[in-house]
Amino acid sequence: MLKCDIAIIGGGPAGMAAACAAYDAGVKDVIIFDREDEMGGILRQCIHNGFGLHKLGKELTGPEYAAVYADMVKERGIKVYTNTTVLKLSNDKVITATNTEGILKVKAISVILAMGCRERSRGALNICGTRPAGIYSAGTAQKLINCEGYMVGKKVVILGSGDIGLIMARRMSLEGAKVEAVCEIMSYSGGLTRNIVQCLEDYNIPLYLSTTVAEIHGRERLEGVTIAEVDANRQPIESTKRYIPCDTLLLSCGLIPENELTTGAGIEIDHITSGAVVDQNRQTEIEGVFACGNVLQVHDLVDYVSDEAEIAGKGAAEYVMGKSTKGEVIITKSGNGVRYVLPQRIVKNDEGVSLFLRVTKPFGKVKFTVKSGNEVLVTAIRIKAAPGEMEKLTVKADKMAIAKNEITVELEEV
Repeated sequence: MLKCDIAIIGGGPAGMAAACAAYDAGVKDVIIFDREDEMGGILRQCIHNGFGLHKLGKELTGPEYAAVYADMVKERGIKVYTNTTVLKLSNDKVITATNTEGILKVKAISVILAMGCRERSRGALNICGTRPAGIYSAGTAQKLINCEGYMVGKKVVILGSGDIGLIMARRMSLEGAKVEAVCEIMSYSGGLTRNIVQCLEDYNIPLYLSTTVAEIHGRERLEGVTIAEVDANRQPIESTKRYIPCDTLLLSCGLIPENELTTGAGIEIDHITSGAVVDQNRQTEIEGVFACGNVLQVHDLVDYVSDEAEIAGKGAAEYVMGKSTKGEVIITKSGNGVRYVLPQRIVKNDEGVSLFLRVTKPFGKVKFTVKSGNEVLVTAIRIKAAPGEMEKLTVKADKMAIAKNEITVELEEV
């Protein structure tokens, strides 16, 4: 059995940033496990630009952003096991992994979970109809086109308006396909505003809100889909059904954090974020096990993934070096208009805390209030707020000092 100070599961943007942060904080014995043949995660297939504006101060493509962090990992001499799949994480921080050389066991003092997300599949959506060729998750189509050089279709319908779906609408158009429609079951888009403008409006691609794919047609190859508007219960309205001929259906219906290893270790999962319950250092309920990136909560931008990973990497390094993580625990709760707040608990110390949250639906001008009991800790005005864009509120150290037991974040329209 190998031994190390910090083991990181996942070599995507979160894993690489966490490794570099842990190394820079003073812990040199760091190992990264990644199941792909090289690091970078989802970034390797995201050849569009828009990465790195916040974190690196310049606009990069996904592979370029990944290369920056891969170089940082290499410069520090951090050991990386590629083509290695982690099978199990025990609650005493023993990792069981497999690769071409056999089974590998590693006992770590601290573990950082950075496994990322997978896409929601057709099977989870229960769409009526046959099972022809031509139905892909948006990320699979993205990999086939950008990495493998295969064109997936010529007439396309996209279900879901998440960021990957919007970006693939533009990508398919650039490759000469005709995107017939983007359908979104909710009454608002789940993607960033900039992606709606740059990927749909600039290419005259129609976006149908409160609309879903009700039926799939075709035997060997997809021949078309029936779309329909939905009612308040998200059920198709029969009278609104209409047929769209197409040979390809892309599904962009949400991301699911890859938390099988997390639950296998007995770590508590938040049913809203589908990620682990963590404190402000991204430490889970098992001491020494940290989580960051999309396995913890689905992020809008990779820059924010890197920021969060650095918090986890620094926290893991401090744990290895024996810094105390104990203290009075404050629970965070979501109030009116707020879907969730992360971290879910705060170990009180003499530092401030940043709270991350998403709203329940699109709002115009709103006022966020962070309070503990009757004490107002923070107020913030936003011109608009939408579920597709994460909000960040910072509670300063002097305000955290007066917080007791519970902190609630809520909003009101102004």
